[in-house]
Amino acid sequence: MSKIEEAKQILEALGLPKRQQNDRSALTLLALCNLKKKDKWNKAKQVSMSVVGNKENPRYEGIMRFIAEHYEKQYAENSRETFRRQTLHQFVQAGVANHNPENPKLPTNSKDNHYCLTLEALQVIKSFGTKRWKKEVENFSKNVGSLREKYASQRDLRKIPLKLANRTVLKFSPGKHNEVQIAIIKEFAPRFAPGSELLYVGDTAKKDLYMDTKGLAKLGIPIDQHSKLPDVVLFDRKRNWLFLIEAVTSHGPVSPKRIIELEKLLRKCKVGKVYVTAFPDLKEFKRHTNEIAWETEVWLVEIPDHMIHFNGDKFLGPR
Repeated sequence: MSKIEEAKQILEALGLPKRQQNDRSALTLLALCNLKKKDKWNKAKQVSMSVVGNKENPRYEGIMRFIAEHYEKQYAENSRETFRRQTLHQFVQAGVANHNPENPKLPTNSKDNHYCLTLEALQVIKSFGTKRWKKEVENFSKNVGSLREKYASQRDLRKIPLKLANRTVLKFSPGKHNEVQIAIIKEFAPRFAPGSELLYVGDTAKKDLYMDTKGLAKLGIPIDQHSKLPDVVLFDRKRNWLFLIEAVTSHGPVSPKRIIELEKLLRKCKVGKVYVTAFPDLKEFKRHTNEIAWETEVWLVEIPDHMIHFNGDKFLGPR
């Protein structure tokens, strides 16, 4: 039996769904075990690996590169999301792998994101083909629920909580982008949109972290296309203004192109629209000044009491 077929057997024994008992997942398991074709399973070890690998920072070898080098299977570089969403995500959920064990505070979109086998899964894997195999599988299966809870609680501890006015508690994954979003809700809203209601906010790990579907629908905002919404949407009922706010830490200010997209998306929304780009600091703001659309606002987390208006005869208000 080939190494890949054996890996599929292990995945099945570890409780992975049928969709994750395929070649891609089997090869991913072999990479995380650092096992080549002729290596025995008892030689498996914990190795932290990124999905693709970064030549500029070789600290974490790439899973896809390991597979290409040692199993002659080439995956296109744009397959990285498939590896994350269709294999590694399920490995983490099943207690087979940990996400960012060496640096739990890494943002979701960091190039240094990495994965590593859990000690419990490694113990099972190393016993494959031995007399201990069945017993180790039984122990893992018996404890997998508590394992999931253990690792889920560890991930939750790293999240940044935010309590809304309606007492809903949101948990943001760590990272600069989410820190700016939290500042928009905690610092921008009370200063420039007092009493406003949060209708939508995303998260780098969960696109629609919070969405008031009824509130959006009442304003004529198509919730089936929420992936195109700005990072934060606030509604000031008193002034009948809708604040459409992009949080920028690397790309994506409110540009002329973005306004055209949003105006098309919100053509049935008849309230006044205020476009805002939020930056963490002046340094990031200066990097994007040429992209920002006229008649829009800019807000900086490091100077929360002030706002910059791009041209026009008014400071703050709908276009």
